[in-house]
Amino acid sequence: MSKQLLRESLAVRRLIEVNPADLKDDVIAINRVTKVVKGGKNLSFSALVVVGDQRGHAGFGMGKAREVPMAIKKGIEQAKKNLIKLNLKGTTIPHQVVGHYGSAQVLLKPASEGTGVIAGGPVRKVMQVAGVTNVLTKSIGTSNPHNVVKATFAALLSLKDASQVAETRSKAVEEIMGRPKAEKVEKGAGEK
Repeated sequence: MSKQLLRESLAVRRLIEVNPADLKDDVIAINRVTKVVKGGKNLSFSALVVVGDQRGHAGFGMGKAREVPMAIKKGIEQAKKNLIKLNLKGTTIPHQVVGHYGSAQVLLKPASEGTGVIAGGPVRKVMQVAGVTNVLTKSIGTSNPHNVVKATFAALLSLKDASQVAETRSKAVEEIMGRPKAEKVEKGAGEK
């Protein structure tokens, strides 16, 4: 389910208006790859990079090249193409969510102001570039950074705010939040 959601959201390239000067990038992993050929060994590098504006937009990309700087540059370019808009609630996320990718699972929980980013490795870097400053996370399963980043983005893509949930259920936001509707409150106030 999450793999399909992640693929579909990245396949639908939405144009997101972000000032390129605002984007911050962070390298998560660099791998050295050796290809053995008849004449010896060919070295190349792959880089996993996350990019975000620290205001609710983030993306990830992977670049491959013969040199590390070129691989990072290609990764940044791909990450900019994969930018997504996240549904945030201030400096945290609106609700608890779990993202899956392969055998990686990432649990994200909202946290109160002042908690900080309680996360490790790849998840922390994704949260920092996305602008989430108060969140509790737990990475379960594989520690492969590629799958952990994809599971994190699968979780972030499944975040919904109250208005989106109300729209899909054809209800008012007040009903979803458990608050009485405005008309009922006014009638109750007039009776006293």
